[in-house]
Amino acid sequence: MSRKRAYRSKMRILADMMRAIQSEGEEGAGPTKILYAANLSHDRLTQYLDELVEKELVKEAGDGESNRVYHLTEKGRDFLREFVKMEKFSEAFGIDI
Repeated sequence: MSRKRAYRSKMRILADMMRAIQSEGEEGAGPTKILYAANLSHDRLTQYLDELVEKELVKEAGDGESNRVYHLTEKGRDFLREFVKMEKFSEAFGIDI
């Protein structure tokens, strides 16, 4: 029997990426850490990281392709905090976000 696979919303994927970055603290998270923690393909990782940087939720640091690290901005921490509230609220009513 096949089991129906639950798909994550884009918002949940972005939140998973931001949680991975947050979990690394002050040092920030590299692309590989984020890729594995959020369970993404490299193409989707790149697309979503670009979007997070563009929206100023995450900032990129490092000196080039091989040394990139990402940090949450204050705006990113605010987003994640509000997302967690929304997650708890929706779970209380049995709604997936």
